[in-house]
Amino acid sequence: MFVCLVGVMGALKYVIIGVVIAVVVVIALVLLLHTPHRAPVQYVGSPSGYEAFVPNGQTINYDGHTDPVGDLILPNGTTIQNVVWDGQYANTIIQNHNQIVQLNSQFVGQIDPINHQPYVPQQDVYVIDANNSQVPIQQTTIGGQTYYVIDANNINPADIAGFYTYQGWVTNFVEAMNTPGTYAAVLPGNSPVFQWENLTGTVAYQTMLYEQYSPSFSSGGVVLVLPNKIIPYGITYSPSGSAISFDSPSQVYSFSS
Repeated sequence: MFVCLVGVMGALKYVIIGVVIAVVVVIALVLLLHTPHRAPVQYVGSPSGYEAFVPNGQTINYDGHTDPVGDLILPNGTTIQNVVWDGQYANTIIQNHNQIVQLNSQFVGQIDPINHQPYVPQQDVYVIDANNSQVPIQQTTIGGQTYYVIDANNINPADIAGFYTYQGWVTNFVEAMNTPGTYAAVLPGNSPVFQWENLTGTVAYQTMLYEQYSPSFSSGGVVLVLPNKIIPYGITYSPSGSAISFDSPSQVYSFSS
């Protein structure tokens, strides 16, 4: 009887050991699947110009914290997808984007009382001045998916600024910033631009509307001025890079000019 009991206990011991080993293997596999596999840091874009991170509303858990995911538009117009913004301003970008989503759901489709056209979706954009700070990016694989992680902590805060404009103009917005001679100006309250019965008039007024309804946005009714057109936009409170002139326009736009 004693011999049988010892045999049973011995077999049970090996079963327990086997179960423990299996559990350890499963945990190791799970950790392996969620552990980033990093490549060396690279710097993207030209040594001059403006690059823009455009959040898409998705987030990812990276190195134990939540980061926004989106696209990166380079000065030459090339777009890199599956980009993660990691480091300074990550939480701010998530909050700003959530504000845009909320305001879009509230106002898009309603009629602008000035030009009588329907409001359109707005998009937040985070511009980096590559004249002073190139964008450090690390290619990373998480769970089999490739991401490109911006190391925002290694970018001078003065070279990062947040804006918002019509969703369909984002690429044009970045292109305009990279066009020599483009400057920023503020629309006066009685500007005839607000009465234009087109997207320009609508977006001009809508950026001011979003400013009134959100604590995240500091000013609307600003325009990028090019030789043959203007692009209305708004400015976020944060980030607010002091090195980016489009974040603090000093001129007033006159339609007659």
